[in-house]
Amino acid sequence: MTKSAENRPSKTPMDPAGRAGLPTLFGQLPTMLGGEPVDLSEKGKGPDIVFLGVPWEGTLTWGGYSACEMASKTVRHASARYGAYLPEYDVDAAAHLSWGDAGDVAVVPGDPVATMEAIRRASESIYQRGSTPFLFGGDHSYTPEAVAALTQRTEGKVGVIHLDAHLDNMDHYHDDPYARCSPLYRILHQEGIRPESVVHYGIRGPRNSPYQAALARDLGARTMTIKEVRDKGVVPSIEEAIKLAHEGTEAVYFTICSDILDAAHNPGGPPDFGGLTSYELFDVVHRVAKSGIKGMDMVEVYPLQDSYNRSSHLTVWAFVHALTGMALAGRG
Repeated sequence: MTKSAENRPSKTPMDPAGRAGLPTLFGQLPTMLGGEPVDLSEKGKGPDIVFLGVPWEGTLTWGGYSACEMASKTVRHASARYGAYLPEYDVDAAAHLSWGDAGDVAVVPGDPVATMEAIRRASESIYQRGSTPFLFGGDHSYTPEAVAALTQRTEGKVGVIHLDAHLDNMDHYHDDPYARCSPLYRILHQEGIRPESVVHYGIRGPRNSPYQAALARDLGARTMTIKEVRDKGVVPSIEEAIKLAHEGTEAVYFTICSDILDAAHNPGGPPDFGGLTSYELFDVVHRVAKSGIKGMDMVEVYPLQDSYNRSSHLTVWAFVHALTGMALAGRG
């Protein structure tokens, strides 16, 4: 916890200064949740959390382009509506944590290798400042880069909690090992990962395959299907996932694909049904964050199919629930 964050209230649009009082990255683009801009080229200690946008969409695996690379902008604009106080827990995260916004990674369109290297370097820079990265926007392909940056800063093993409709553990897609359906394969083959502490949570539906299910078992990862989650209950199942992820590990990374949600709760996401409700997602996020995480991302938000940007707003809500979970963990 950053001492300067203590007793500092959230800056919200309801304050007298309103949106005009929020920091901006450039033009009228506000920083994420009013955090101060962070220059990763400068050395020194950073805030507790650093938000990082990833405007990247790689290989298509279904349909046309989703425009998920635009979400780093739409999520920031949505965040200008909110503070970080949740009456459900009677905690204002801004009174216990500090955060900033490092802007967007400079991706290289059409070049996944260069883009992944840029994402890893940016994540490493955040960790070097003593901060925890919260990445958002883009497709799911870049999560292994943030995880790799964490393993380099961690002496022990790293666990991963993966919320998704899909296992995303294919070794490649049409000769592309960086496709959005392959990040967990890359994560599970990283040296610093404890495979038994990688948990796929909420897996469901006909866009998975027997090959992927068998591969998860062979690599030692734990798969919790949505049926298991429903049969056991959301709270007992996520508490089990948390225990598995922390067992034998020094740090846990938390990655969320928007299609963990039922399509009815995710207008700006893939058409995958039978998932969590928004309330259930927020409860899960809060519990995972409160257990202790060293990195987080939320991906696969598609602004162009979501005229009111509801899924961008939902992403902000998810991050606020994570911040309050971390705040309560630090306070305790």
